[in-house]
Amino acid sequence: MSRLITVAIHTYEKALALRATLENEGIYVELNNVNLEVPGFSSGVRVRIDEADLPLALRIIENREFFASTVLPGNQRTILVPVDLSEISYKAARASAIIAKRQNARLAFLYSYLDPYIAGNVQFTDSLTYEIGEPGARQQMVENARRLLSNFTDRLKDDMKRGKIPVVAFTQSVVEGVPEDAIVEYGKAFPPHLVIMGTRGAERKERELIGSVTAEILNEGRFTVLTVPAPLPVETVLEPQNILFLGNLDQDDILAMDSLYRLFGKEGASVTIIHMPKKRRYADSSADKALRRLSDYCSRNFSHYNFISVPVKESAGYEEFLKLNNENNYDLVVVPNRRRNAFSRLLAPSVANKILSRMDIPMLVIPV
Repeated sequence: MSRLITVAIHTYEKALALRATLENEGIYVELNNVNLEVPGFSSGVRVRIDEADLPLALRIIENREFFASTVLPGNQRTILVPVDLSEISYKAARASAIIAKRQNARLAFLYSYLDPYIAGNVQFTDSLTYEIGEPGARQQMVENARRLLSNFTDRLKDDMKRGKIPVVAFTQSVVEGVPEDAIVEYGKAFPPHLVIMGTRGAERKERELIGSVTAEILNEGRFTVLTVPAPLPVETVLEPQNILFLGNLDQDDILAMDSLYRLFGKEGASVTIIHMPKKRRYADSSADKALRRLSDYCSRNFSHYNFISVPVKESAGYEEFLKLNNENNYDLVVVPNRRRNAFSRLLAPSVANKILSRMDIPMLVIPV
């Protein structure tokens, strides 16, 4: 049999507010010791719940501002999480909640849709298809997009209630447009601290050309982007122990290393620094010296990491990266990313894009 226990003792007004918050999250609540004749003057009102609901109730009370209100602080860092409502996106969303808690940041979920009057016959999801001319199609699509995103975030909020992921504040936005354009425009209007995107398995990305949205964000958006490959456990993404850093051998590497350290500064992690030049700017001896100086500087200033440097002659292209990865099994690749024009990207895809499309390794791309 269930047993009622007292979870809090408040004034009448505060007890009513707490009851509303708990009942809104599906917890049965009783108030005791209320002066029914003059409730406004009651003191010492007991808020009682079923004993089985105690862990959930305590979690809600500890994060009451989140569950009782949608008002979010305006000066918090924001992590942008573009979603397509798939399980891949949901996995990235769960990872983003954990990272947001560490960074004292809030999440911004973004979902984009295409206007049927522009896109023609558009399959929005497996169950929603619209055609030009269908009465009310435009408004129906907007309403369905909002409903689907709300269902997505409600599921995430339920995981927060159950203690499966940390409780963090979030907003949700539905915008019209091609996903990559919508993400870039949203990021320009509301610059994020970080963008986290889920990606499909390498085989499916190559076969179906999936991953182009993330590739476009890497090329067009000047944001720090973390990719979360579908086949990998979330723990692998959140606790990288063996990191590969693709350096440019200039001061931008220090800024990129600082961004990495702030996100994943776990003590004892190993960071291998290599140089993969598109053009040979240095003689081998000069590049080796620059690499050693960078490694020495990082060892002094990022003390939680253990640094290894690989001479440039051993890492001059994507094939050498494959060889290194096969030998060391990296669980995060960090790429300081310079903007390149569309023509050069077409003729010579960057190492970042090759890793994204061909491999299942989390990647942190930092604009420099």
